Amino acid sequence: MKLFYPIFFATVLLAGCSKSEDPNNPFRPGAPKPPPPVTRPASIGIAGDVADVQTTTKSGIVIMGGGTDVNAAFQWMIERSGGGDVVIIRATGTDAYNAYVKGLGNVNSVETLKIDSRKLADDDGVATIIRNAEMLFIAGGDQSDYTGYWKGTKVMAAINYLLTEKKVPVGGTSAGAAILGNYYFSAERGGIESAEVLMNPYAEKITIGRDDFLKAPFLQNVITDQHFTQRDRQGRSAVFLGRIMKDWSKTPYGIAVDEKTAVCIDETGIASVVGSNKAFFLKTDAAKTPETFEVNKPVTWNRDGKAIQVAAISAAAAINKFNMNTFEPDNTSGLEKFWWSVISGNWTQTSRP
Repeated sequence: MKLFYPIFFATVLLAGCSKSEDPNNPFRPGAPKPPPPVTRPASIGIAGDVADVQTTTKSGIVIMGGGTDVNAAFQWMIERSGGGDVVIIRATGTDAYNAYVKGLGNVNSVETLKIDSRKLADDDGVATIIRNAEMLFIAGGDQSDYTGYWKGTKVMAAINYLLTEKKVPVGGTSAGAAILGNYYFSAERGGIESAEVLMNPYAEKITIGRDDFLKAPFLQNVITDQHFTQRDRQGRSAVFLGRIMKDWSKTPYGIAVDEKTAVCIDETGIASVVGSNKAFFLKTDAAKTPETFEVNKPVTWNRDGKAIQVAAISAAAAINKFNMNTFEPDNTSGLEKFWWSVISGNWTQTSRP
């Protein structure tokens, strides 16, 4: 009995010491906590390798008109990405673009970020994922979400870093294309149709931003529109241009794109029209401002029937180029030329040489 107690005590003591002092025991006193699992804030899905890669990229801008996505435009961006990491950003919706884009070309990964709050838009992790992208695409939705959630945040800064410094292909469709221009219809008070704005160019719903969002090359004097002829948006695009002229004494351009169609602008400023329908390039003249452009009065912007110069380019044409440096057609076969004007709230179109 005299031997039993010391041996039992020593065994218990050794067992207790080995458990508490074992450096591999995560529960020992003072042991560091295991690292938290790696998370990707705002990510709702990723296809491919999560490890970041770096590839040689070429800059480019895609303005897609909405509706069915244009495979050729995505393939153009994928080629310019060098097969790197593709990031899709949106405020609503799913990760359906992941499998779609991954199936169109060889890329390291495609990830969708759902950035639906200013907190997420100011998250360093979200901004880092965007900055690491070799291609960025802004999905459709509601552009008021994008301006409301993203403007003035780290996400905005990250997008502009891709556009102006890293120089990767960046595109958008529908609402995602609406915010690519330096001038943009924010839709923060809702959408608006041509009939309404032609009767009142200062209708409450006309909310146009400028100089405070994205810095896309070749689009710093441009406002865009989408779903164009399908939704009869010629009149509203004319009024948007008139507002920029009257309110800010600028001479802006417009790019308006039909559904199932995209404008792809390369690093030299040469635009190609791809897809199924047409893109419209709208040019104003500082000497041809609207004649009647006031609150609650129908618009008259006639200038002898030559208020706005228009070039319409078909995606189906064998040659379908437009030069963004001169804002004139460039070696184009599928070209139609028009004058647009508005008389007492009625939009009209005539052919020009």
